[in-house]
Amino acid sequence: MRTIRRLIYGEVFAAVFFVLLAFLSLFVFFDLVDELPDVGRRSALDPDRVYSLADALMYVGLLVPSRIYELLPIAVLIGSVFVLARLAQGSEYTILRTSGLGPWRALRTLLGLGSVFVLLTFAMGDYLAPMADRVAQLHKARFEGAISLGQTGAWLKERQPYSNFSVNVGALSADGELGNVRIFEFNNQGLLVSTMHARSGRIEGDESWTLRNVERREFDAAGLGTVRVDRTTHDSFRWPSGINTEMVSVALLKPERMRTTDLFAYIRHLEANGQTAQRHEIEFWRKVFYPLSCLVMVVLALPFAYLHFRSGSITGYVFGGVMIGISFFLLNNVFGYIGNLNQWQPWLAAASPALIYSVVSLGAFGWLVLRR
Repeated sequence: MRTIRRLIYGEVFAAVFFVLLAFLSLFVFFDLVDELPDVGRRSALDPDRVYSLADALMYVGLLVPSRIYELLPIAVLIGSVFVLARLAQGSEYTILRTSGLGPWRALRTLLGLGSVFVLLTFAMGDYLAPMADRVAQLHKARFEGAISLGQTGAWLKERQPYSNFSVNVGALSADGELGNVRIFEFNNQGLLVSTMHARSGRIEGDESWTLRNVERREFDAAGLGTVRVDRTTHDSFRWPSGINTEMVSVALLKPERMRTTDLFAYIRHLEANGQTAQRHEIEFWRKVFYPLSCLVMVVLALPFAYLHFRSGSITGYVFGGVMIGISFFLLNNVFGYIGNLNQWQPWLAAASPALIYSVVSLGAFGWLVLRR
């Protein structure tokens, strides 16, 4: 069995490497093409600095770990299908079966191989990719001026003993500077007490916010039908808060690009402040189950070893395996949106595609083995 494992593992690792290299080359090319219009543009922070081709290559290179994380499961499927189909076409797998490689032993062997890719995918998606992606965003922010999320920025909420605050941060610069900050204060009865708008700000070490160029409005409903509005301006204003820099940066990044631990902490913060966390919970469970999809991929590939091939027919089967893998990832994304819209259990929305394809692949494997 050691020799058989060495043969299958070596073939699959080589095939997965070349498939992953081909996909990475394609995506790196597309990412570089997207960056070419920005080449030659001057930095918003330093007019003497120009976004050069080297900066674009550095930014694209920092996105490679995220691309590897996204592409690794489908590369595992294509590489495994190719190797097992080629072994079946050359009757090598038949020889392995007569040498003692029974169906369940083959399944355990491939699950062991898939476990290696699970650990690799987890390490890539939870450590290297988030770190490299954050460096890439900060590098790009030095030229664009700031990191932002859409047109409205990031919304956060904080509860304090006598007030509730809704905070909107428009952007976060490369040096940690906050831009276009709006703070809405409500009392415990839900009435608006004050608003603040600051052009810029910074979160200090004690987690208080130092806001600059602040316009503050205070609402005083002293009478039944009258509301008095006091407007004041401040060059600098200190706002005590428990929202730290990490929470703001996490809110401005895409959920799928966060670390699992950061995403979990952010979900706890949303729940503690009465905000909906359905989308982030689905993304959290998707990050938990996504590395396990490598196991689903090798199980999907195993039935191809029990098919009979004619000369030249291996290409069609490999293409079929590619289509199965693409359909899996499409269904994975669709279930995330459907689960968010229909308020499904987050773990169910994230795990359903893997469970469906695991049942289908195990059913196909059992049918082929029983039929043979």
